[in-house]
Amino acid sequence: MGLAPPLLVAWFYFMLGLNGTMAQTAAAAADSKPSEVNIGALFTFNSIIGRAAMPAIEQAVADVNRDSTILAGITLNVIKQDTNCSGFVGTVEALQLMEKNVIAVVGPQSSGIGHVISHVVNELHVPLVSFAATDPTLSPLEYPYFIRATHSDAFQMNAVADLVEHFGWREVTAIFFDDDYGRGGITALGDALAKKRSKIGYKASFPPHADSTMINNLLVQVNLMESRVYVVHVNPDSGLNVFSLAKDLGMMAAGYVWIATDWLSSKLDSISGVDSSTLSLVEGVIMLRQHTIQPDPRKRFLISYGRYAYDSIWLTARAIDQFLNSGGTINFTDDRNLHDEKGSTLRLSTLKVFTGGEQLLRQLLVTNFTGLTGRIEFDSDRNLVEPAYDILNVGGTGSQLIGYWSNYSRLSVVAPEILYKQQQNFSNDGTQKLYAVVWPGQITTQPRGWVFPNNGKPLRIGVPNKVSFKEFITNNSDPDNLSGFCIDVFNAAIKQLPYPVPCKFILIGDGSKNPNYDEIVRMVARNELDAVVGDMAIVRNRTRLVDFTQPYAESGLVIVTRVREESSSAWAFMKPFTAEMWCVTGAFFLVVGAVVWILEHRLNPEFRGKPRRQIATMFWFSFSTMFFAHRENTVSTLGRFVLIVWMFVVLIITSSYTASLTSILTVQQLSSGITGLDSLLATSEPIGYQEGKFSRNYMIEDLNIAESRLVPLNSPEQYAKALELGPKGGGVAAIVDEVLYIDVFLSTYCQFRIVGQEFTKNGWGFVIPKAQVSRAFQRDSPLAVDMSTAILSLSEDGELQKIHDKWLSHGGCAYGGSDIEANRLSLSSFWGLFLICGTVCGLALVLFCIKLCYQYARYRSTEVEIIKEETSATNHRNLGRLKSFKHLIQFADMKEEELELTIKKNLSDKQLKGSFPSDGGHSLSPA
Repeated sequence: MGLAPPLLVAWFYFMLGLNGTMAQTAAAAADSKPSEVNIGALFTFNSIIGRAAMPAIEQAVADVNRDSTILAGITLNVIKQDTNCSGFVGTVEALQLMEKNVIAVVGPQSSGIGHVISHVVNELHVPLVSFAATDPTLSPLEYPYFIRATHSDAFQMNAVADLVEHFGWREVTAIFFDDDYGRGGITALGDALAKKRSKIGYKASFPPHADSTMINNLLVQVNLMESRVYVVHVNPDSGLNVFSLAKDLGMMAAGYVWIATDWLSSKLDSISGVDSSTLSLVEGVIMLRQHTIQPDPRKRFLISYGRYAYDSIWLTARAIDQFLNSGGTINFTDDRNLHDEKGSTLRLSTLKVFTGGEQLLRQLLVTNFTGLTGRIEFDSDRNLVEPAYDILNVGGTGSQLIGYWSNYSRLSVVAPEILYKQQQNFSNDGTQKLYAVVWPGQITTQPRGWVFPNNGKPLRIGVPNKVSFKEFITNNSDPDNLSGFCIDVFNAAIKQLPYPVPCKFILIGDGSKNPNYDEIVRMVARNELDAVVGDMAIVRNRTRLVDFTQPYAESGLVIVTRVREESSSAWAFMKPFTAEMWCVTGAFFLVVGAVVWILEHRLNPEFRGKPRRQIATMFWFSFSTMFFAHRENTVSTLGRFVLIVWMFVVLIITSSYTASLTSILTVQQLSSGITGLDSLLATSEPIGYQEGKFSRNYMIEDLNIAESRLVPLNSPEQYAKALELGPKGGGVAAIVDEVLYIDVFLSTYCQFRIVGQEFTKNGWGFVIPKAQVSRAFQRDSPLAVDMSTAILSLSEDGELQKIHDKWLSHGGCAYGGSDIEANRLSLSSFWGLFLICGTVCGLALVLFCIKLCYQYARYRSTEVEIIKEETSATNHRNLGRLKSFKHLIQFADMKEEELELTIKKNLSDKQLKGSFPSDGGHSLSPA
């Protein structure tokens, strides 16, 4: 379909009733559209990507020119220039391309050339649409006219980092070309790994045109490193040389892990019918490939970068179409900054600035369509949306798809285009999973990812040259003949490892005093030592510098002080019970005495008499039950029941009192002015500590103890001497040290003891919140993980306890260190007995009151009938008397025997009076 003649367009607008001015404007716009548009294509023709891009670009141009909906009537012409993988040649070719008035350039494929050419297009305002320059440092802030029509390596390196995290590795070795493409990608990999708490342990770089000898030497050096996880980010044209040389060196065997970026898939996809010899070079390798939707059947021969080249042409054509339709014109102006010096043959003056470049750039960034690679749309950072990669595992017959990665769902076995249609609440069945992998050496067991470095150098193991506590480290001034608890545990753990670990012990310290343990840790951080074996506590400031293995012994801080025998007190008999216990026991004696008196008073003559005598009897009975010496007998059923329960309570209380008093009077009692941490802080007396250990810094920084109070000590003998002298004799009042050392100290010096509780500080210890004895390894070392596993195995099979018993189990002193407070009996031990006794007493009183009320009702009913026979005035007076409280008390004080006689007498009188007839309201008296 051709362009409409200008007169026809004008006539069309005139027929619609538009004015002549609009018709002229439309005619001018139609007349301004060119019949041909030139764009450039910069890439290396003779390269894997170039050989795929060439037919893709040509086919895309043909498809655009056949499509009547795009650039209708305008022929899209592509001028191709070969950059020959050279920044200099690429620059010259770009300048030559600019002389041909191109309005956009597709390419280049090389990130290095992209950096150079971007300066040219920035100056001439010509958009540069690259289908293969993946270097993340090609930033739109620095290169505003650069558009990446493929995915940045930043996304690919995030996929690699997710793979490393998925398999649980912490460190990788990067093998890459030392150019813009390689450096930019590996920098992005380091950033991505850091977010996953992993890192690049070693960067092995070599020039793009390195020969086999240089690559071989580099791989030999890489093979001496600890990591066995290799990420290869090289050029597809020569990258297979790396694997060929690695196989010759035995680096494609079991235990190695190789991850290749999308260069390898481009290489293999470009080979028609890959032979077995080529596949054998990369067998077991995990590689990435840019994920694209299924292409048109006519274009299946294209590799992924070929598809992106095809879509780049369509992207450019659509943007130019929108640019022209919106009134844009293709005009060029001279650049005043570009001119030829006298005698120069560079022809810089022929370079023109595209005046519509900025407008075309905006059209490129807002273009949105679906191409062979999927959705073509740019986000705010000028990255293509929905980045995704296929994850492939190379086998003997080809590559197998083991999963996908996308910026949306991360690792998954579900295709990204399916997950992009869902909300971000993926099922656990489809995300963060991969299918099984066959690793190098045709093994299915996941490699550990690291080995002990095969560089012939043993681990430099620092050992504190201690002066004291030889049970932990016995050095004998010979690093090759070390022993002790810490050394034996380390050697036993080393034997548990499935690989040999050569070690060389290095004594730290001069042997005259204990070395500073914090300084030893800093030696590991400075790489002066590889590890430390000894009584090394895990504390907060050390975990910032090094990692620790699983703790193998607990050792929190305690206080030890001098003790003296306490003389017996005149009031020692009061000590078995607490004050609360004494009060409650005395109260129950009174309560039980009162209850028994109430229950026995109406029946038992021994509980009757004058008030003074009854009170004396009640008190005597109460307290005589303590010795089971009461003389009064109980005759009531309720009284006997209460007494039986109370005698049982008294039996238990007296037995417990006797046992506690015996313990207090016969066991040696120890006392000290310092009873715990609070009393230690409240004094101003000197405190001893083990020189070189962390207790000094802890007391200064965390407990705010003045440094002038702290006295360094080196041995158990110095501990004993300082405590014996005491603060007044030039010694110390107490010593603060870890409980493991104090246990060893107290096994020999029995006149001292631990006071208070073991105390710690939040943040102490890396595994559990206590100060722990362990080994320090360089940060992030995988050996620390294996050593931790070995220590757990030693603990589970009992070997760790055997080593502990061998060195640290001594016959302790038989000092009677029982605390008086611990032997005192409190109410909490007997409240159950008192509750039972109180319940029985209450129940007995309730039953007694019920019986009393019943008897009172009988008595009142008989007495009222007789009183009715008396005179009216007398009746009122007697009824009032019966209803008074005093009368009720008198009734309760009445003996039950007298009460029964009174009731019987009243009943007899009633019967006797009833035998005479009434006469006029007067009764007759018997003769």
